[in-house]
Amino acid sequence: MPSSSSRPRVYLAGPDVFRPDAAQYFAALALACDALGMTAVPPFDGKDAGTDPARRIYEENMKLLRSADGVIANLAPFRGLEPDSGTVFEVGAAIALGLPVAAYGVPPGTYAQRAGTAGLVGRDPDGTLRDPDGTLIEDFGLPLNLMLACSVHFSDLATDALRVLAGILGSAPEKRR
Repeated sequence: MPSSSSRPRVYLAGPDVFRPDAAQYFAALALACDALGMTAVPPFDGKDAGTDPARRIYEENMKLLRSADGVIANLAPFRGLEPDSGTVFEVGAAIALGLPVAAYGVPPGTYAQRAGTAGLVGRDPDGTLRDPDGTLIEDFGLPLNLMLACSVHFSDLATDALRVLAGILGSAPEKRR
């Protein structure tokens, strides 16, 4: 259920803080949140973080996450086949806090298919998928690792993920009438 304010607070997780147009991107998400009756909570960007910026960014973002009613997460591949590890941490923290998470940006198909397309997959005689080092690649037909795939709601676009989250939180305009 939403926090004490009448508008659910939505934490915006993702590597989008690294984008050259991060301010404009978060402003667009804030407008989309507002249109759905929610308040956007962008991550702390580290400006004026003081003498220990990494610690301050972590602490501030955890406070923001704890203040949220839900999370949308950009789980697009980041510097490889996997989502940004900081975003994955935030998703895990949100799930542990009991917050609903809607994710976007995951390419079509399964993780195993994408690993195969990238040339990272071989098959054992029994059909088991392995990477070049022999490490098992899970193949449950899911878009990402099962811990993410079984805990979040997937959409293609951020605006679609916001609509899903608005429905879960009961803030969608049609639910407020």
